[in-house]
Amino acid sequence: MEAYTSFASVYDTFMDNVPYREWGEMIRGLLRRYGVEEGIVLDLGCGTGSMTEILAGYGYDMIGVDNSEDMLEIAMEKRMESGHDILYLLQDMREFELYGTVRAAVSVCDSVNYITDPDDLREVFRLVNNYLDPGGVFVFDFNTDYKYREVMGDCTIAEDRGECSFIWDNYYYEEEQINEYDLTLFIQTDEPELYRKYQETHYQRGYTLEEIRRLLAEAGLVFEEAFDMDTGEQPSDTSERLCVTARERGKVPV
Repeated sequence: MEAYTSFASVYDTFMDNVPYREWGEMIRGLLRRYGVEEGIVLDLGCGTGSMTEILAGYGYDMIGVDNSEDMLEIAMEKRMESGHDILYLLQDMREFELYGTVRAAVSVCDSVNYITDPDDLREVFRLVNNYLDPGGVFVFDFNTDYKYREVMGDCTIAEDRGECSFIWDNYYYEEEQINEYDLTLFIQTDEPELYRKYQETHYQRGYTLEEIRRLLAEAGLVFEEAFDMDTGEQPSDTSERLCVTARERGKVPV
């Protein structure tokens, strides 16, 4: 799982179409439904801290974990501006460590899809279960195998935002359920007419809901519900992003 490097500096620019505020309201509603009105919440794969800040604004005591130093630097700049008391930890999701348990954990923007080995994802889920309070809640989203196979796979996406632009080439490997995307970035320097070129390669794995439910169960978490993030309806064969809620129901020994 590679950390964002050069892309981190323009990540928020290209993610300005993500409905963070709507997702934040949804997550707060889910947490309240399961009795989490306050307390410590872990944001796993927090990136530049957009969702971490929103949840901190709702009164939760936030911890953000990410393995990209560049992304966390931006998150900490946001923390300075907001004044929120957020703890950020530079850690890999697959082996993160906390100082104690948390009331809830969240993970958004398909962070779990960066865990391309199902065994590693089971370990992420086990760690989440380990650090949740008894009956604690885990809310996360993921891109489905259908999305990579039928929507994103083998296509090219390009955007020009003036001060930066990117070309995003996708290659889908159906047998492995892996989507490779090669990013070519052009970022404006201090000289307005001069752009610097960067290239990065990332990999994400598409999961089915059945796979996710099995891995949650094997990690000791109890599946509660799932719904289509785009429609709010029950998952279907053409759902592209699903939101899942699971709960802690006892610890699983290593």
